[in-house]
Amino acid sequence: MQTLAELVWLVPLFPLLGFVALLTTGRRLGEPLAGWLATAAMAASFVASVVVFVGLIGLDESERIVEVGLFDWVVAGDFNVGFGLLADPLSVTMILFITGIATLIHLYSIAYMHGDPNFSKFFVYLNLFAFSMLMLVLGDNLLLTFLGWEGVGACSYFLISFWFTEEANASAGKKAFVTNRVGDFGFMLATFLAFFTFGSIEYGDMFSGEIAAGTATAIALLVFVGACGKSAQFPLYLWLPDAMAGPTPVSALIHAATMVTSGVYLLARINPILAAAHDWAPSLIAWVGLFTALFAATIAVAQDDIKKVLAYSTVSQLGFMIVAVGSGVYVAALFHMVTHAFFKALLFLGSGSVIHGMNNDQNMKRYGGLAKFMPVTAMTFIVGWLAIAGIPPFSGFWSKDEIVVATWANDDIFANKVLFVLLLVAALLTAFYMTRLVVLTFFGKPRWRDEVTGEAWVSSDEPLEPRHPHESPWMMTLPLVVLAGLAAVAGFINLPFSKDLKFFEHWLEPSLLGNEFHGSTSGGTKWILAIVATLCALVGIVAAVVTYLGRRGSDTVTAPEPPAIVADGWGYDRAVSAFMGGPGRAGFALLSKFDGSVVDGAVNKIGAAVRWDGQFLRRLQNGLVRSYAVFIALGAIALMIWFGVQA
Repeated sequence: MQTLAELVWLVPLFPLLGFVALLTTGRRLGEPLAGWLATAAMAASFVASVVVFVGLIGLDESERIVEVGLFDWVVAGDFNVGFGLLADPLSVTMILFITGIATLIHLYSIAYMHGDPNFSKFFVYLNLFAFSMLMLVLGDNLLLTFLGWEGVGACSYFLISFWFTEEANASAGKKAFVTNRVGDFGFMLATFLAFFTFGSIEYGDMFSGEIAAGTATAIALLVFVGACGKSAQFPLYLWLPDAMAGPTPVSALIHAATMVTSGVYLLARINPILAAAHDWAPSLIAWVGLFTALFAATIAVAQDDIKKVLAYSTVSQLGFMIVAVGSGVYVAALFHMVTHAFFKALLFLGSGSVIHGMNNDQNMKRYGGLAKFMPVTAMTFIVGWLAIAGIPPFSGFWSKDEIVVATWANDDIFANKVLFVLLLVAALLTAFYMTRLVVLTFFGKPRWRDEVTGEAWVSSDEPLEPRHPHESPWMMTLPLVVLAGLAAVAGFINLPFSKDLKFFEHWLEPSLLGNEFHGSTSGGTKWILAIVATLCALVGIVAAVVTYLGRRGSDTVTAPEPPAIVADGWGYDRAVSAFMGGPGRAGFALLSKFDGSVVDGAVNKIGAAVRWDGQFLRRLQNGLVRSYAVFIALGAIALMIWFGVQA
């Protein structure tokens, strides 16, 4: 009997139809109809996702893996890759928040992109991105996942460089595209190795077969290389901060809620292979995540661009998720992915509302006192701030606490207690830099001059920018309110007080195939760890308030400036750019010359030799009987000589 879950093909179909419709009629529809059509397509996809969720939850737990084969996609002899969709708790979790948040962001974009000459093109890209992302998470094999993987990469390039007439925006798009190609190389090699190992790249076949620990380690680490590209882990994180060049809805959709989580999703999807790998592989993954989380958090402390702070914050929070994957607590990683999608999308859209009200100025040092002028934006932003800072009962506290407890409990992870302490430091820095952002933006005295009245609230040696901040229209504030509500309560889907309250963990069990790590931490220890984590967050908040609001009422930015090397991202991005523009360029030129002269030269020489042989043999085939008789005679003589020598 057909179930509602088998209607999963409708989920990617609606944004695909929206893309095709906008591609053919978008310019004629114009503003705002093109935006409403794209939003309606995403809303329909969200409704379809809810229907699939209802159908899946109505099945017995053992039956909650539904594969829907649509058609044969790649057929070459015995090799056959089908175009099939996989509806299970993991993929359905992904499509629910992807389509839900994407619908809100599409609605927000109608107002945000008002007046843009390429209004309809923007929504063409958004719908295509949504389709690609849904194919990534719904594909039942590595090749179909890779199709979506490459699709979101291409759409990311289009959207980051959407305002490509500015050189910085065009460069940011190229940087994202090239950096992700490095990670894609790992994904491709993992796919090839999986096929040679299992004879198939379908997840069902891969996870039901036997695999040696060495092979599993190789596949897991190659996939992790791909995840480092898409999920912005060190050393491939450097594309994401520059991606803020795109319109703010792009930052919210791609670089906070969806695309950057695809690496974490893929690692969770191949959890049986990770479980079969050597123990040092998960430890390596966890420590890379920890280093990324801590490294990015230190940089975020020193940023003045509101979107750059949130960008480095995203890199850091993705590091937390990777730590969870390496620690074997996939539920915690996915739990934090869901809560992060809500509060980070909220924060990015809130920053867009602020930028919209401040005449596109993104420098927080020229903000201040905006809570009075933008009350809805301020209140919703504060909810997102408390969630990401890890203050109970907001969602980020519950998901981050799960990760912190796991690092303490899993003794299989190398130096796990050290990792635990450093993770707390990263959490403290998170609370600090987010409080700094909130204080500089919404509180203290305004550090700008009212363009209508001419009033200035602070004295400054530099001329103050004229501004007239105002609240955004309802199409921008409604998504903020909805996301604020979700960021506040989403943590309740997986409460740690009893097994009966761990709804999210029970829901994901069929997808994790028994590979989830369950620590033996006592209830008392968990309470102590939760209190310690909360105190760390409070210390970060208080330190930022004292530093940036403090005794002087924030009439100027009086806090000591962080070292320039920190504001410059520890010089890593600049060093990579210098290498690529210097020795790297020379090395690539040398490699290109070697390829052209040696590799291509060898091929060309072989081809020339074959052509010369052909021309020589063609002369022998002249059609004259006497010539052929001579050849026969010569052949006979040669045979006689041969047999004579052998005798």
